Amino acid sequence: MRLSTSEIAAIAGYSPGHFEKSVEGYSIDSRTTCPGDLFFAIRGPRHDGHNFIAQAFERGAVAAVADRAYSPPQAPYARLIITVPDTTRALHQVAREVRRRWHGRVIGITGSTGKTTTKEMIAAVLESKFRVLKSRGNLNNQYGVPMTLLALDSLHQVAVIEMGMSAPREIALLADIARPETGVVTNVAPVHLQFFDSVDSIARAKRELIEGLQSPRAAVLNYDDERVRRFANGFEGQVATFGFQNGADYQALNVRPGRFELGTPVMEFDVRTECRLEPFSIRLPGSHNVENALAAIATADLFSIPRQETRAALSQIRSLDQRSGILMTPGNLTIIDDVYNSNPRAMERMLEVLASWPDARQRIVIAGEMLELGASSQELHRGVGRLCVQAGVNWLLAVQGDARAFLDGAVAAGMPHTRALFFPGPVEAARFCQTIAQPGDVILIKGSRGVGLGNAVAVLRGDEKLHGTA
Repeated sequence: MRLSTSEIAAIAGYSPGHFEKSVEGYSIDSRTTCPGDLFFAIRGPRHDGHNFIAQAFERGAVAAVADRAYSPPQAPYARLIITVPDTTRALHQVAREVRRRWHGRVIGITGSTGKTTTKEMIAAVLESKFRVLKSRGNLNNQYGVPMTLLALDSLHQVAVIEMGMSAPREIALLADIARPETGVVTNVAPVHLQFFDSVDSIARAKRELIEGLQSPRAAVLNYDDERVRRFANGFEGQVATFGFQNGADYQALNVRPGRFELGTPVMEFDVRTECRLEPFSIRLPGSHNVENALAAIATADLFSIPRQETRAALSQIRSLDQRSGILMTPGNLTIIDDVYNSNPRAMERMLEVLASWPDARQRIVIAGEMLELGASSQELHRGVGRLCVQAGVNWLLAVQGDARAFLDGAVAAGMPHTRALFFPGPVEAARFCQTIAQPGDVILIKGSRGVGLGNAVAVLRGDEKLHGTA
């Protein structure tokens, strides 16, 4: 949606009065600024965008939004600065106004796990009927959501917006900006416990999406998650539930791994609704991805997508980068690349995938520390270690910090201590893995993003381009 600099200045509560430019796009990163963009200089936790205003102009920005404490450079850029009290708030204000002017429908998606995959599935099925804008990657915070909305144009009919949080009221803010009519909640799990006193507190924060829905309201809720199921209580709008349990409006039955395609197991399942039972399949491993697909099927029905088109779209979904990706190495090793992030619920789901993998010679896990778990961190890590034994893991290689507690749980549950080893970094773990791995082994690699387990994947694939290592 094209706005002028004077319109943007007025929306942000400031009138420059001395220049008028047409804005073609928006940027908060000088490295990706394009000609015609308006650059918002955001003061973030690690970088201050004000230090990169000159670079944004050099890449073709037509103007920049800066706070009043900023001392602009001399000509030719000084007169192209819109000064505001707070650049993040200005970003929110402009995005909120773009959303107000746009007359399409917004779907908000939140949950402790599965948000991004569910977002991709929902967008894929809706694209058979609508022109859809979706969040890029996992741009789901107070910067990513506004930037997604600023990409709206008059041809878009539906926006599918992922919403994440690490503190109370964050989702409420995002819902206020995006004004979704449909809200999808995947689950609530012990994630970000460093910032919350309980899982119930996390649930209250996730519920902010449902409380912020606009009319006509519709909530798509995970029936199997008791906390999420209770979000329907007192909700004045349409509710569609999904899950594996009896009572879900969209219930998955007869879930089974089917054929392999390009090294990836195809999950086959039936979906029971009130009036019919229909077969579906997805090219993603694990029952958790079936759960994500159920959320997409329920949402598709709310938007009157024909079932055959929903089925066809879901059958074409592929793993996202670093999320359940199946990689084959020259030595006939199978790597399950799930290094994007981690938490206890997500680890449990991926261990289920590993346990059910057919014909695995050895099951090896390279498990990175699960970050932001607060005072419960060590006990939650020990619990995952016990699950590794239940999943039939032959080797457990723990990486960094509290990941050492994985080993305590695994050894207490019966794993030989000679097969439960700790490593300070991902490269060391991967190089040891090379000494024990044999053709036919399946290796699950998973940990929080800050652990950098992508480097373990790179070592095992023979890629010397490591990140953040000497």
